[in-house]
Amino acid sequence: MSQRPNVILINCDDLGYGDLGCYGSPVHDTPALDKMAAEGIRLTDFYMASPVCSPSRGAMLTGCYPARIGFDDFDGIHVLFPGMGVGLNPSEVTIARLLKDVGYATMMVGKWHCGDQPEFLPTNHGFDHWLGLPYSNDMGIQPGELSEKERAEIEEKRGITLPPPHKVPLPLMLDDDVIEAQPDQASLTARYLQESIRFIREPRDKPFFLYFAHMYVHLPIYVQARFAEESRNGPYGAAVRCIDWAAEVLFHELAALGIDDDTIVIFTSDNGALARPGEGSNLPLRANKGTTWEGGQRVPCIIRWPGRIPAGIESNAVTTAMDLYPTIARWCGATLPTDRTIDGRDISAILLDDDPTSPHEAFFYYSGSNLEAVRSGKWKLHVYKTPGFRPGAGPIEELYDLENDIGETDDVAADHPEIVAELRGHIERARLDLGDGATATTGAGRRPIGRVDDPAPLTTFDPDHPYYMAEYDLADRG
Repeated sequence: MSQRPNVILINCDDLGYGDLGCYGSPVHDTPALDKMAAEGIRLTDFYMASPVCSPSRGAMLTGCYPARIGFDDFDGIHVLFPGMGVGLNPSEVTIARLLKDVGYATMMVGKWHCGDQPEFLPTNHGFDHWLGLPYSNDMGIQPGELSEKERAEIEEKRGITLPPPHKVPLPLMLDDDVIEAQPDQASLTARYLQESIRFIREPRDKPFFLYFAHMYVHLPIYVQARFAEESRNGPYGAAVRCIDWAAEVLFHELAALGIDDDTIVIFTSDNGALARPGEGSNLPLRANKGTTWEGGQRVPCIIRWPGRIPAGIESNAVTTAMDLYPTIARWCGATLPTDRTIDGRDISAILLDDDPTSPHEAFFYYSGSNLEAVRSGKWKLHVYKTPGFRPGAGPIEELYDLENDIGETDDVAADHPEIVAELRGHIERARLDLGDGATATTGAGRRPIGRVDDPAPLTTFDPDHPYYMAEYDLADRG
């Protein structure tokens, strides 16, 4: 290819499979994203590598299963929290690093959530600049903290370890510095857009990579009044509409600059929706964020590249966010690392040539360090459920035909013992490679998580500081 393309990767937070108009939502208006799908490819069987945010983001950025990079467990917690001493190992090579090394300008706006210590921040993982939050927007100071007694009772009842209480102000970062604490969350998306437009407009003689990691629709939801007034689904619908508006602004800018045809835009979500009544939707999938049922990990994905990706097509080939890593690398002239295993596969044939064949013999569903399920072709076998997400947790054996039973309602394991045996073979191979906490198996193919001594949070509460919001007034947490 004579000219290397620009790349914009848009990643939402907790947006469900059924939350966009082009994926069947009857309550959310998403004209810009529906138009994007009509002009590109819509993937129907696209998976994040985890049903929660830190592991899924680390996996997407490195092209590796979370367990491969030590991102399946954060000292006993499923995601990273403020001031923890672990994060994405500086030795890992992110897609931003790959592109930067072949001459791309790189920028991130939005939620990072791969570690808040200096060694783990985006500017140490290939991004020239970053404006955003180091972790989830509910990790600032909010009302409704549990007492120690309440925490202990919940942990004992559910058999889980709750994350530490959030007692530090939410930091807004510019590169490596905190520029504001407890910011007005309703204004953040517009601020991210402003920085993105500035970056896209910069005069340069090289292509760019922009990673736009939305705050929405993670709780708590603070949104501008104009979106709230238009919403048919409360604050959640307003946040979805804001996501769509941001896409519209970016597409308008690409057209105005005359670089629309030279820019790949990818839109997806880090995991499924919480799917609380009247809010997000993973329909027609089963369950929600935090689970390895389809609703936890199968997410929307739309990819648009005018003149290269055929317009208005969809693919049901099994694809993953890990595949974006080698695919983008190939399109942008970057070379994959040869000194480590990369789990993602180049899906150029699916995207450019409408090839229906998945490059994955099997895809594995992990909850934390526990290997819970595997999909091969149309078949999905569940072998374990982690405590806290389902009554009667522990080993199970349930087989579903996802081609004919997308909602995982009809267990057909008894009817297909040969399929169960074949999928169990895939499970055993994954255990030996990636490990499995449920069976106390140590994987031989794992790499260490990043770790630092004497970690500290990025902010501390100052009672004399004139914070915009000393305490957010919504207690909702995601």
